[in-house]
Amino acid sequence: MQSLMHSLSRFALVLVALATVAMTTPAAAADKLRVGKAVPEAFSFVPPDVGMRNGIFQKSNVELELTAFAGDARMQQAAAADSIDILLGSGPAMAFIAKGSPIKGVAAMAGPPLLLAIVVRPDGPKTVADLKGKTVSVSTAGSLTYWLVSETARRHGWGPNGINIAPMGAMPGQIAALKRGDIDGTIMDIGNAFDLEKKGEARILVRFTDIKDFHIHVIFATDKAIAGKPEIVRNFLKGWFETIAFMRSHKADTVKVAKEVMEKDEDISGRVYDELMPMFSDTGRFDKAALATLSKSYVELKLLPGEPDMSKLYTEAFLPK
Repeated sequence: MQSLMHSLSRFALVLVALATVAMTTPAAAADKLRVGKAVPEAFSFVPPDVGMRNGIFQKSNVELELTAFAGDARMQQAAAADSIDILLGSGPAMAFIAKGSPIKGVAAMAGPPLLLAIVVRPDGPKTVADLKGKTVSVSTAGSLTYWLVSETARRHGWGPNGINIAPMGAMPGQIAALKRGDIDGTIMDIGNAFDLEKKGEARILVRFTDIKDFHIHVIFATDKAIAGKPEIVRNFLKGWFETIAFMRSHKADTVKVAKEVMEKDEDISGRVYDELMPMFSDTGRFDKAALATLSKSYVELKLLPGEPDMSKLYTEAFLPK
């Protein structure tokens, strides 16, 4: 009996020692991933902030370092300079890959272009038909916003040049030009559009709800990250889609973060949530019809001389099973 008690005491001491080691051994450091957002304020790029603040990416052992850029082109430059690993950009940005950009699409992030709208002054054009021959500003030539305005003209039978398109750079300058009457309309994200409408400074004229076969956003990874950090890229996408699921069932938590990122009030942030959550993909799978639309757009935007082989521009190898 005494021998048994002695053995149990020794066993208990071993357990205590193991517990002490477990408590004093530092946890393995999370894998850091540098993530770029094409623009800072759009709701489309809120998921990383939501996921980090709710511990979702941390569960996949990924720590995100977020950087926002002034458009896809600037973000592409950062990727080429090895300043970022992951790019949250537009579907049209897949054309950069065909031009030699060292990236590849790894997930179809969002479908229809619900994020954007054409906005006019309160006393501006009353219907879409009134835009024929008018001037609408966009960010840059060859951009997603440029294509959407051109596509609006084409769909109304005016040809791709039926609306005069004015590339004007950053949004504050476009809004100022609209207020001065230098342009008849501008295309912007609906967060800003809702804000201007609420202030009585503008009116939403066109939404792009009729464009179904599209990938407005794509998640890219650099070739270097794919080769050197494949498991981290995979864990990032796992965290991303867990975050999208969380956002769908936690509106209040999502809106709280979105308010800060978009710098909009709770009412507008809530409206944006309701409008845009349907566009996010739950799987990241690329759609053939959407890819065909993008392929044609590259030629229409004169980004490429001919339609590329889209299968070479993306991979689904890193998507959650």
